[in-house]
Parts: sequence; structure tokens; C-alpha cells
Amino acid sequence: MSLEEPDSAELSRSQYESLLDAAETYREALVVRLCGDVGLRPTELTELTVDDVEQVRIDPPRYLIRVPAVDDGSGRTAYLPTHVERELRRYARSNGLTTDDRIFSVTARRLQMLVSEVADRAAEFLDQPTLADVSTSDLRQFFARTALVDHAVNPRVVKTVGGWRSFEALEPYLPEPTDAEIVDAFDAAERPSGPGRDGSRGGAGPMVSDDSVIRLLLAASDRYALLRLDADGYVERWNRSAAAMFGYRAGEIVGTHVSTFYTDEAVDDGVPERTLTAALEDSGTETDGWRIHEDGTRFRATEVVSPLRDEQGRHRGFAVFIRDASAVHEEVESVRSHRDELEDRYAVATAHRAVTRSLFESTDHEEIETETCAALTDGRAYECAWIDRATHSNRRREWRVSSGIDPDAIDQLLPERWLEGSTTDDLADDERTGGERGTANEEREPDDERETAVSIATDVPITTDRGDDGESSDGTGAVARVPLTYGDTVYGTLSVATGRAGAFNADERQWLETIGRQVGYAIAAIRRRNLLLSDNVVELEFDCRDADSVFVDASRRFGCRFELDSLVPISESTQLYYLRLEGASPADVFELAADDPGVADCRLVETDEDGWRVEFVVRGSSPALTLTEYGVTVLEAVTEGGVTTLTAECAADADVRTIVTGLRAAFPDSELVGKREVERTVQTAREFREGLEDRLTDRQAASLRAAYSGGYYDWPRESTAEEIADAMGISSPTLHNHLRKGQHELLRTFFDDPTEDDGAGETT
Repeated sequence: MSLEEPDSAELSRSQYESLLDAAETYREALVVRLCGDVGLRPTELTELTVDDVEQVRIDPPRYLIRVPAVDDGSGRTAYLPTHVERELRRYARSNGLTTDDRIFSVTARRLQMLVSEVADRAAEFLDQPTLADVSTSDLRQFFARTALVDHAVNPRVVKTVGGWRSFEALEPYLPEPTDAEIVDAFDAAERPSGPGRDGSRGGAGPMVSDDSVIRLLLAASDRYALLRLDADGYVERWNRSAAAMFGYRAGEIVGTHVSTFYTDEAVDDGVPERTLTAALEDSGTETDGWRIHEDGTRFRATEVVSPLRDEQGRHRGFAVFIRDASAVHEEVESVRSHRDELEDRYAVATAHRAVTRSLFESTDHEEIETETCAALTDGRAYECAWIDRATHSNRRREWRVSSGIDPDAIDQLLPERWLEGSTTDDLADDERTGGERGTANEEREPDDERETAVSIATDVPITTDRGDDGESSDGTGAVARVPLTYGDTVYGTLSVATGRAGAFNADERQWLETIGRQVGYAIAAIRRRNLLLSDNVVELEFDCRDADSVFVDASRRFGCRFELDSLVPISESTQLYYLRLEGASPADVFELAADDPGVADCRLVETDEDGWRVEFVVRGSSPALTLTEYGVTVLEAVTEGGVTTLTAECAADADVRTIVTGLRAAFPDSELVGKREVERTVQTAREFREGLEDRLTDRQAASLRAAYSGGYYDWPRESTAEEIADAMGISSPTLHNHLRKGQHELLRTFFDDPTEDDGAGETT
């Protein structure tokens, strides 16, 4: 009898599947399959390489193994089932094997011992001592019997692929045929031959067991696991799919309660017990939650628990099917996070539009502040908002308006750096220059981003009173602060607080900075409008001795005098000064101004017997510019003896204290020396026209009217100067003289409003 002749204790299909379940590693399972499903010997396994696997059919894919020659024998060709080829390729990839590397770099004896260890483990798990005697020879016998009996493979094919030398080695696997089998075997001879008459059973074959189907499905992915619990919830069966998912070996986890796979919070809350109870009561249940790997890491899983019952309906345990849903959960969380981010951006954009709309509708300074705060908190963008200003006299903040929070609770939100007594303008200056932060939780824009004037405080306690029931809500969030600016003038600071995650990124900071400028512009526009529409104005007189002013410095050094003729705004921070200079050479003054970074350019315009008319282009802050940004109109400015005296007017309802505070914040050595209310003289259009006609000669008026009516001032011109002069019967130079002097009077009357006749209306 052959050494591989089967004995009475044949290995059944269920016992073979139990061996596969007992395999704790991919290598153990692969060795068992190569012996039991392919029929390879241990000595052949030690010589096998990935390159010996050959695909011989594409659709559907089919594989063969070119078995190397061993023990002075000849090589052969074996059939490699598709599912075994897939596991072999996976094993090779996971171990980084090349096509020339041996798949098992151990001895044949070690492979036999490996199968013996798996058999001992299976015998212990199933309490079947006979399994402990299973060897690689038994696995080859199982292969032969399965191929010959279960799948009815041609014996010659089985002999070839299994490496048996004669049919006698296979004969013990073939039982004596019964009468029915004999009749069925010759049934085809009784049927007519020909195409399409080969019977209806030509494609029939042994049914694939459900266990095999499940095993194939589990092997196709590492995201699924199947395990079995006893009636009390302890692990009873543990296979490779569960080991791959959780990381436990069978010997480590069998006999352990299912709660091992749950988080501590879920165990404390009784989730495992409730899940098993629900499965028993409802004949199965499905749950979703966090599960724990052997190394303590968490993953999201979907779990289906179904009770197992015997033929009498008695409860015998549970079948647990687990799907690793981490990838789906992460994708859902990513989509949810993106949705929340979009909702936050939409809320911020909505607040921005609301602020812009409120600025158009506000009519005074206080209403601008109130409506801005209300618009910012009318939505989910911000929990609360407030605007504060500072007074120069007491050097402390006065909270003017707030929304969503009680003013008395604001101090609790702010870091100590913001509460050290700095004035509003000092804080704004520090923000612009990137001063050091006072707390660890205060952030600024990264160096590679565009610098903004926004400061951020994080991890601040937020207590708001926005609830409809009047109750306060507590939480932790962030506070952003931005100055309300117009040019170089700071009217106060706007602060907003929110509990949104990821709030105040670079885009939102720049948006807040824009809001700060918009509110500053609106305040300046309101003040200027009030000044224009006011019948009663307040005339203010200031003395500025600040050495930062080039005119103060020059008058102190050279003993000269500057008198402002005209002030022309060029941009937000640039103004054109036309001044009368007396008592010093323009060259000396220009040389001093060249070293001043605030003076962009200067030149001599006109020289007369009393002095010089000069032009300065001043960039940045200046006393006149600061007053203008606070809605004040500068009427006169005289600098002499190191003091600039400015005469200006503002609306009667303007906050003079705020104006003085703003000027002294920019130019500390300044003071208000005079204040009086005056009634503005209103000149009608008719009075203006009659006064102008008195200042023009008849020839000047006639020349202007003829040029205007003749289209000389149109573009393109309808008439040339020569044509107008010819029509009036005068020469072209005479016409130009009349037009130039007449235009001068028009502009002088409009800009200067002279009250005395200085001879400009002389006859030509």
C-alpha cells in the first residue's frame, strides 16, 4: 500500500475548514491550502517561487503551478484554484517577495511542524482529539478525495497534477459504484447524440457549501470579520478575518468577553450587554459605533449580531459580523466638516451684508455702532459683539455699545494684554506694528500671509445672554478685535466673539479688517454730512507743538512763519499743502523737509516781495489730516515760533472730546485752546452770482459768456479762441487775457470766498 493511502480516519470538509479557522497567520493558512487544495508536498513548497505561478486563461482567470523537481524526481504541473492564487499573491506582496524569491524560506520539516501546530490548535478549539493527528499527507489525501469524489475530476488529471506515479495510489479513494451510479453513467449512451443533445446535467456539479462562500468573501477583503460567541457573550470561535481586523491571535482572545472590543465609555454605559439582549429579543440587531484594536486604537465599525439556536430552538450563542466602516465614516465626517465650513462662511458673508446694509441706513455715530453690533450677532456667525472707545483724560475704555452680552461681562473674555490700560489708539498702533503679545493665547497673522490689523484671543470663556428664555449659555471660543479706522484716524475698536471651530482664518481676518474700515468711513461720512448740513457750527482753535510736524520743526529752527493758503486732499493719507513762507530761505526749509519721511515732495511756486509761496506733498499723519478725518474742516493754519495754530469748525452736535482725544493720540503735544459756537452764514445761489458779477469787468464777463456759448469749453471744442475773438472783434491774445483773469476770479470766489475787492476787477 502507498504511504499516502488513506486510513479509516478520513479528513472531512468541516474538519478541513476548522483547520483553516485555527490558522492564526496568512502563512499558516497558505500552507494548509497549498497542501489541501493544490496537493503539494512540503519538499515542493520549499522550492516554490512566485514566478512558478502562471496564468493560462484570462476570462475567467485560471492558473497553474509549474512545480519544481525535487528529490531527483521530475517536475510537474499542478492546478492552482483562483482563491488560493489570490492569497498567495497577497502573502507575497505583504512580505515584499520578488518573483525569484522562495515563498517559504524554511525547511520541509518546519512546514510539517507548522501544519501539526495548526492541527493541535484546531483539536483544542473544537474538542476533537483526532484533529491533532492531521499531517501534510492527510491534506494531500483530502485533495485527492475532493477532486475525485466531490468534483468528479478525471483520475488521469488528478494523477498528473498530484504527482502520483500510478492509478493504484488513487484507487482507494474511489468507492465501488452502485447500481444507480452505473445506470446514470451510461445514461448518456442511451440519448441521441448530436449538437444540443448532451443532456441537461452537463453543467451540473457539486454544490459549493455556504461556509466556502462565506470564507471566500471574508478572504477577499480585510474590512470584514466573522466571529462566534457563546450564550454568555464570550468569544468561542476566532478566525483569520477577525484576527486581521482586531489584531488578536486566537489563543489570546478565545474565552474573552465581547466587551473587549468596545470603548471604556461604551462598556461603562452597558452597550455590549444591551446589544446582545436586543439581538436575542429581536432575532438580530445592527449597531454602529467605535471598536478597539488590540493596540488600543479605535476604528468605526458596523456590527450585525444574530442569535444562534439548535434544532430544539435553544439559545446556543451569537454570530457576530463586523464591517470596518472607518473609510466611510471618515468620508462622511469630511463631508460634514466641509458642510459646516460652508455654513460658517455663509453666516459670515450674511453678517457682512447685514453690516453694509446697516451702514447705509444709519444716520449718526451712535446708530452706526449700535446697528453694526446688532447686525453681526443676528445669525450664527458671532455670539456677541461690542465697540469701545477710549478717552484721553482717564486713560481707560468706556464700553459704548454691545450686543449678545452684558457690557459688565466683557472684561471676563479678554486676555490681560488687552486690559492693561492701553488706550484704543495705542492698541491699534501696536496691532499695526506687530507688537509683542501679552498672552500665549493671542494670535497674529502668519508671516507668509498679508498682515492685517486684527488681533485674536483663543480659549476664552464665552458667556452670552442671547437665549430666548433669558438664560445664559457657557462655552469656550475666540475673540477678534479690529480698529475702526479712516485713514490714520482710529475711532475705536470692534470686537466679536464666537464659539465656531476654526474661526478667524486669514480670509475672515481680512474681512473683519474691511468691516473696520467700512465703519470708520461711515463715521467720517456722517460727521462731514452733519457739518455740511448744520446751521450752527463750533469753531475750535488748537495749538500743536509736536516736533513730528516738519512745519513746527522748521519754524523753531529757522524762526520762520508758515501760513496755510490751501489744503488739497490727494488720497486717504496724502495731502497737498500750499503755504506762505516768510523769514527763511525755501532752500533751507526744503533741505530739512528732505530728511522727513512724511514729506514726499516740495517745490517753490511763487516769489514776491513779502516771501514765498511753496508747495508740500505730505504723506501720512498730520494735524490737519487727523482733524479732517474726524469730520472737522480746517479753516486756517499758522505756524510760528514752534507752534502751529489751527482754526477749524465742526458740527454743533459733534463730540469735541472725541476729536481732541483723536488729535492728541496722534500728536500728544497738542491742546484745545479755544471753542465757540458760531452761526454759519448761508449764501444763496443768487447772492453768489450777483457777488461774482460785481467782481468781473464787462469785458471779462462778455468773454466768458461768448466762449461758453460758442462751445469753446466743450470737448471737442465747437469753436477755437481765434473764432471767438474774431466774432467779438478783438485779438486772440486779448481774449485769452480776459478769459484767464475771469477764470481766476471764478475759482478764487469759489475756493477762497474773498470779502474784499483787491483790484482784481480792473479794466483791461
